[in-house]
Amino acid sequence: MKNKIVVALLAVLIVGSFATVFAAGQSDAGSQDSVEALKSEAAKTGFSWDMAEGSEIRVLFNQHPYAESIIKKIPEFEKETGIKVTYSITPEENYFDKVTTSLNSRSGDVDLFMSGAYQIWDYAVPGYIQPLDEFINDPNLVSPDYDFDDFFPKVISSLRWDLTPGHKVGTGNLWALPLGFETNTLAYNKRIFDERGLEPPKTMDELIALAAELDEFDGPGTYGLAIRGSRNWGTIHAGYMTTYSNYGAVDFEIEGNKLVSKVNSPEAIKMTEDWVEMIKNGGSPTWASYTWYQAGADLGAGKAAMLLDADCNGYFQNVEGASQEAGNIAWVHAPLPAGASEVKANLWTWAMAINNASKNKTASWLFLQYFTGQEFNQWASTVGDTVDPARRSVFESPEFNKVLEKSTGYAQAFMDSVDGTYIQFTPQPHFFETTTEWAAALQDIVAGKYSSVEEGLNALKKKMDKIVSDIEL
Repeated sequence: MKNKIVVALLAVLIVGSFATVFAAGQSDAGSQDSVEALKSEAAKTGFSWDMAEGSEIRVLFNQHPYAESIIKKIPEFEKETGIKVTYSITPEENYFDKVTTSLNSRSGDVDLFMSGAYQIWDYAVPGYIQPLDEFINDPNLVSPDYDFDDFFPKVISSLRWDLTPGHKVGTGNLWALPLGFETNTLAYNKRIFDERGLEPPKTMDELIALAAELDEFDGPGTYGLAIRGSRNWGTIHAGYMTTYSNYGAVDFEIEGNKLVSKVNSPEAIKMTEDWVEMIKNGGSPTWASYTWYQAGADLGAGKAAMLLDADCNGYFQNVEGASQEAGNIAWVHAPLPAGASEVKANLWTWAMAINNASKNKTASWLFLQYFTGQEFNQWASTVGDTVDPARRSVFESPEFNKVLEKSTGYAQAFMDSVDGTYIQFTPQPHFFETTTEWAAALQDIVAGKYSSVEEGLNALKKKMDKIVSDIEL
């Protein structure tokens, strides 16, 4: 009876799989027809900003300063193109659920949406996203001043992927275009450092010692180093993965036809031992609840002397009037372990993608092109709130560097890090589950659940291998 049930279930799964593939194929075919019609029409007239005049598009925004900058300029876009734009803004804790629901419906009710690189690993495989190379490579569809080569190469690479789990980003189709991005650096309170005659740390040994030295530097509740610690993928994504990569550790490797976790490698163990020491001797007493928001807020309030996180997290605290310590925050690149010389950092980018089921792809492409172009990127970085522009010409412009003058060391830390800033994770469909387990294991190690860091990481490896065991390469 058990065998019969298994066979029946397999039959259902196989039929369901064929149905799913067929539906995806039908959607992709319809999309391709739409794009081919668009390209054919554009070949007759060449590029113009009003080539989709009279169209109407709907855009999903995550609640973020980058979105606010775009929204301010939508009236100008509508005037230039004749395209009507409607949009909705959703807080991040609910945003991706909303995107997923819309894409799953394949209704085309949303034309464009904000995305991160990790989410592309979920959305591209089932055909939810329109590949962009056929737009970028057609001169009839691209404004002559767009200059695709002006984007930082590693930022564009983070949005390319060949859809094969275990294969690194950087090859395959381009699935989105960047609005802005984040590298991970060390921000520190130069007022506190100057008062104590301290220099910012360049090595991990110096950072570990300094975090401990600055514990309770201004009484109970103050501490040396703010880092994320909540049971969430973001805890691994930022300062932790940046440091992990600088130690030479990797998350997965391909062995045979399987992904195999490497979170208990010698490099991973050494890095995590140092990380745990920093937390215990110089971290927040409530570290296990810390997200981006708490870590950044403590630096801005003068509770934390340093912050190892996204560079813009500290930057937003340094803007005049934004926090108690505004004007006192400075930056250096992430400290390196002994023997390392190349600065690596994990990358995050807010990008924008086109729904493959959109019925308004000409208008959607014009919107995407307009709001990732050099002119808007320059405005958003000097007047708006795009801190790390994705275009090199904007970052190097005198206007943007004037904006950064009040942020000591920010530009230098960025330039020291940018060439080594890319996605350090291995793309795979269980990314959010494995990184959340990783964050949970880190909490358990700090709490003393295991006799050693190595024991905790050995247990984590088993869990991660089990999670990805269904992936065959």
